[in-house]
Amino acid sequence: MAIDIQAINKKIEQESEFIEQITNEVSKVIVGQKYMIERLLIGLLSNGHVLLEGVPGLAKTMAVKTLSSTIQTKFQRLQFTPDLLPADLIGTLIYDQRNGKFTTKKGPIFANMVLADEINRSPAKVQSALLEAMMERQVTIGETTYPLDDPFLVLATQNPIEQEGTYPLPEAQVDRFMLKLSIGYPNKEEEMEIMRRMAGKAVPEVNSVVDPARIIAARSLVDEVYIDEKVERYIIDIVFATRTPKEYGLDDLQDLIAFGASPRASINLHIASKAHAFLRRRGYVTPEDVRAIGFDILRHRILVTYEAEAEEVSSEDVVRKVLNKIEVP
Repeated sequence: MAIDIQAINKKIEQESEFIEQITNEVSKVIVGQKYMIERLLIGLLSNGHVLLEGVPGLAKTMAVKTLSSTIQTKFQRLQFTPDLLPADLIGTLIYDQRNGKFTTKKGPIFANMVLADEINRSPAKVQSALLEAMMERQVTIGETTYPLDDPFLVLATQNPIEQEGTYPLPEAQVDRFMLKLSIGYPNKEEEMEIMRRMAGKAVPEVNSVVDPARIIAARSLVDEVYIDEKVERYIIDIVFATRTPKEYGLDDLQDLIAFGASPRASINLHIASKAHAFLRRRGYVTPEDVRAIGFDILRHRILVTYEAEAEEVSSEDVVRKVLNKIEVP
């Protein structure tokens, strides 16, 4: 069946106007951080959860709150602490003495956008409860299962520098996040603007410019974005190069990779590349879309060996070498 790229392009041009409206509203509060905002939108359009890692004070929490304010959705912020219990997250059954029956009290997980702040500060059982809800998109309280709202997006933050009193997410659980973002410092001009805008002033109000139905409709359109078989093979080669680097002429990586990326990496790279093309108002995926999103999909899915750690080789270094080596179609 022939794919009409021009028709898809035209459709995307018409239906993606709300992206510019969202970014304009977010820029009232957030200075710079274009990379972070764009990746949050990719998560939203791809129906994938996002893990943000960066030192304190880089507007991770504020960016998520501001983005949620631009969409007419229910937003919940959860501050993860060592004494948090799964019931504090998903809800519990409460006994009513007046009628002798149990009533269900739903937890803050029942929202469209959930900000899990400092997710690595809570014990494993709470992390597991959240990650199960992320995967199943439903929660069981007592003997009853409740579906979560659509759209449902978890945006989690973690601080990489304070490790005392934290419970690091196991690699298998981190894999459930579609994207892991590494947030960097602003440049001098951006920091000057941040200082002037925020020093002693109230945070500007952000308007809701889009409803959830528009987001769900946009997701269907993202699915329609065309991706050629050559680009699909390019994605497969990138992922397989993290598992069997020798076959791709990356002999120096053979002893540095303990575990390569899982099939979930291929799936997410495929979906996120389409969302990246959608943000560029294109109806087709190019290898540049794959390369642009590659680090965010792969950095948390590659486990390096002790030898790599001794040589100060990170998973990002591995991804960089793979992307530079694999031939672009």
